[in-house]
Amino acid sequence: MNQKQLENLREEYKAASLSEIDSKADPLKQFELWFNEAIEAKVPESNAMTLSTATTDGRPSARVVLLKGIHENGFVFYTNYLSRKGKEIAKNPLGALTFFWPAMERQIRVEGTIEKVSREQSGMYFQSRPKDSQIGALASPQSQEILGREVLEKKWAELEAEYEGKIVPKPSFWGGYVLKPRLVEFWQGRPSRLHDRILYKKVDNKTWKKVRLAP
Repeated sequence: MNQKQLENLREEYKAASLSEIDSKADPLKQFELWFNEAIEAKVPESNAMTLSTATTDGRPSARVVLLKGIHENGFVFYTNYLSRKGKEIAKNPLGALTFFWPAMERQIRVEGTIEKVSREQSGMYFQSRPKDSQIGALASPQSQEILGREVLEKKWAELEAEYEGKIVPKPSFWGGYVLKPRLVEFWQGRPSRLHDRILYKKVDNKTWKKVRLAP
């Protein structure tokens, strides 16, 4: 693809609209509405979200993880505490999430603080996972350098044999986080790039302020 072809890549958005009146007062309720619509529309990997974290000196990193829970406190995901994101969260608990559903011409941005969910919640979710995924969590030293894929496959095979017919225990280095939002933005694509952007800003523990942003 040449530069001109790249410059001419564009889509005209006209599937829907979003207004201050039509959007809900609570952004988590609005998220649930859009998320359910994405599921009903069979959007592939509708729970996939880009998680952005940063070091204490401001070096950002981002990766796609899966949303595994929504409750009144925020957005839940699970990972290895010793991964790069886990280490960054431990030192700088500020983070952001981005959902993008191009089939619905929608994007959601979330900013807030991240903290671990309870050990009990992490344990219950771990035991609900397929056994292969449980063993994978034990086998992988996530984000660490390894000599080759065969290292993982050998470790996985050893653990599979060790836990044949047994319950796989949740490793201490694995569990859940919840991102508690302070800011949530809903973006709906519109014609002529005059997109709808509704921003929720948290005023206090129970109150959100809703405003419209220019596209």
